Amino acid sequence: MSLKALIFDVDGTLANTEHDGHLRAFNETFKLFKLDWHWDRELYSDLLSVSGGKERLAHYISHYNPSLKRDLSVSDIIDIHNKKTEIFVEHVANGQVSLRVGVERLIEEAVDSGLRLGIATTTSLKNVEALMTSTLGESALNRFEVIGAGDVVKSKKPAADIYRYVLDKMSLSCHECIAFEDSGIGFASATSAGLRTVVTLSEYTKTKNFQGALVVLDHLGDENQPFEIIKGSPTRHSFVSVGYLKELYEQDR
Repeated sequence: MSLKALIFDVDGTLANTEHDGHLRAFNETFKLFKLDWHWDRELYSDLLSVSGGKERLAHYISHYNPSLKRDLSVSDIIDIHNKKTEIFVEHVANGQVSLRVGVERLIEEAVDSGLRLGIATTTSLKNVEALMTSTLGESALNRFEVIGAGDVVKSKKPAADIYRYVLDKMSLSCHECIAFEDSGIGFASATSAGLRTVVTLSEYTKTKNFQGALVVLDHLGDENQPFEIIKGSPTRHSFVSVGYLKELYEQDR
């Protein structure tokens, strides 16, 4: 059995969308709806333990503003989240969110080497499309064979459902792929689906434990910007390449 595909998370993994995009869009939306809410970095870091924007809003109301449960319906939460998505997409389209170090290079190298690509994320398909086209061009989505996004599965991360969905659509075994994640809930989702996982830490996940990851890095690295190994075996490589991934894959067999 050999490595055949790479499956990427989006938020925090492909791009620093959480602070640069989602947090800002949430706060702008709250103002538009005349809600006396403001999520700072510390609060948002806690809220990221809940996967999915609508679910995060419901969790915030339930745990931080329980009196509002009488005033805000499920429909209201959906309306707030839809507006937040609209604002996020505008910010991304305006170039306010960029890919993380090494992401574009690795995607191009993977495609050129014949590896298949998939996406497994809890963010909406609109958000994925906006990010990919604004950073990689209109044809970017064609590089990904399957995009598992949003509410396409019943249970979001940390459940394994989204990864199992992508594996099923690609007709692949978990043993033929490597997943890329940045968060604890994403890592739990990937590993529960049986996937070997590379973790690139983000602003909100630096203190998390990723026991069992193939390697934990600060980012994917580039020729002029080498990665730092946070957890894992030393290597001669200074950035994540297809060659390095195949070495990690073989070492973990």
